[in-house]
Amino acid sequence: MQPKYKKLLLSLLYDAIGMLSFVIPGLGEFMDIVWAPLSAYLILKLYKGTVGKVGSIISFGEEAGFFGTDIIPTFTLAWLYENFIQKKEAIPLPEKSV
Repeated sequence: MQPKYKKLLLSLLYDAIGMLSFVIPGLGEFMDIVWAPLSAYLILKLYKGTVGKVGSIISFGEEAGFFGTDIIPTFTLAWLYENFIQKKEAIPLPEKSV
């Protein structure tokens, strides 16, 4: 399995863990207190550079409830950004002679 797909599977797993607070009533609030800093750390380690730094801030905020919801799949969105949106290093085009 390619490393990018392993990262996707981890992202889906971490997002599923983050959404467990909806499944377990009463325990969800306590779980969010523990999960918010852990998810911020995990996304920082899983995604390097700016994606990881920004993702960790967003992940902590949404899991801690600052945005009113923790159903946003932050890890999966970071994977999508890293694999489909983020600009890759451009290959220089040969110059045309005029």
